[in-house]
Parts: sequence; C-alpha cells; structure tokens
Amino acid sequence: MAGLNVSIAFFLLVVSTCEMLRRLSKRLLSPGAYCCLAGEMLLEIGPWGGGFGPDVVFTLLFLLFMVHAASLDGASANPTVSLQEFLLLESGPKATAAKLLAQGVGVGTGWAITKLYWSWELTQLHLIQNLIASECSSSIRTSLYHGAFVEGACSFLFHLVLLRLRRSRAAYRAPALAATVTFLTYAAVMTTGAFFNPALAVATTFACAGSSLQDYVQVYWLGPLAGMLAALLLHQGNIPRLFQRNLLYGQKSKYKIPKARLAHTEGGEERRKGKGEKSDPAPRA
Repeated sequence: MAGLNVSIAFFLLVVSTCEMLRRLSKRLLSPGAYCCLAGEMLLEIGPWGGGFGPDVVFTLLFLLFMVHAASLDGASANPTVSLQEFLLLESGPKATAAKLLAQGVGVGTGWAITKLYWSWELTQLHLIQNLIASECSSSIRTSLYHGAFVEGACSFLFHLVLLRLRRSRAAYRAPALAATVTFLTYAAVMTTGAFFNPALAVATTFACAGSSLQDYVQVYWLGPLAGMLAALLLHQGNIPRLFQRNLLYGQKSKYKIPKARLAHTEGGEERRKGKGEKSDPAPRA
C-alpha cells in the first residue's frame, strides 16, 4: 500500500507541474502543443500494478484520464488526435507539425522522467521494475495482422467517441472519454498493450526485443492511423482536408418545400388544396 501512495503522490505532482506549465505557456503555444505527460503514470503503474489487482489499476487509469481530460485544456499526447484536427481543417500544417514534435518530445521526456523516478527506488516495486526494464520484450502477443486490427479497432472506437463528444461540455466529455480508454485498455492490453497512441508506443516498446521496426510500425502506427481515418469518414461522411463530397450521407436541401394540404370532398374523395384556393361555399343538404 505504501508503494501505491508514493505513486499517487508522484501522479499528483506531475499533474500540478503540467498545469503550471500550461498556464505559463498558454500565451505562446496553442492548447494542443503542450508537452503533457498524461501517459506517464500508466507506464509507471502497469508493470507492477498486478499486485494490487486489476480493479485498482483500471480505477487509477480511469482517474488519470479523467484528470487529463478535465484539466489540461484540450492538450493531447496522441499524434492521431492532432492529425484528426488537421484533416478536419481545425489546424494548419505548421501548427500540426509543431504539435507532433511537441508530443514526441513530451512522451520521450515523460518516459525519461519515469525511469529516473524508478531509479530512486522509493519502493520495492521500483527495484523490481528496474530489473525488468533492462530486458523488456515486445508487447505484440499475437500475429501482426491481428495486432494491427486490434490497435486500429481501439483507435476507431476512441476517435468515434471523441468526434461525437468534441463539442460537448467537459462534464460529460471527460468521464465518457476516460471510460472509453479504460474499457479499450482492459479489452486489448493482453494482445498488443492497448496503446493506440503512436508516440506512447515508440517510447515504451519500440526498443524492446521480439519484433522488428517494420512490425512495430505496422501495428502501432498504421493500425491507429487507419482506425482514425475510418472513424472520421464514418462520422463526417468525408475527410474535409482531402475532399468535400459526402460519400456516405445525402445532403439535405437548404430550402423547405411546403407540403400540399389535403381537403376532403363531399363524396369522400381527396384533392390537393393550393395555397390560395378557397373551399366550396355551396351549402350542404
């Protein structure tokens, strides 16, 4: 329990530091370019958290993403989110390139800080993690095509929820996104590690033995990218940056055509009644 308390304290310190840096840099950087260490606590908990049971690990994961979604002003450590904004015409090429660079540097910095934190060996679990980290193995525990499909499916569902809720209030968006990420991680963690984040995968598993660089690119880059594109196409019907034509949904006319009113005649027959037509004034027997 002491190790868990130390980890939670470290998590709160990281969140506080990121929030302070966000406020200081808000006038200089766009919200999506902040170097957020959102995945840091997950990397620290994952390898040794089994000692507390999966309920504790996934509860902490849910809380982590809740805090991230609610406090970091739209910042994202996921390159596919930045590419989605670019394809939606919400971000220009220069801003997108800056975001991608910042996300790569941010995740790499977070991984370096995490390893430094482990090296202090504040708990016995950190000592065990230091021994394991030197001989890490690939997170791909299935075939390449299945792994790419799993990462793509996770990315597809995540981006579909993100697109659906991107204009919703933070009070609804934050728990929905946190629950989605927690569920997807629970469902796919034993297959590919459930990263669906190219930058996070590069920092944590690309250097591990067991798979080639081509394998990692196929599973952790092409899979999430394909999932994001599929979610965007399904939600929008098109990809605004590439083409404007809606391929899936029909376009509604801007002008409403008034429906003709129906009037019952004396013999029970129906006839259409125009706008200026008057009813028959003849008296009935």
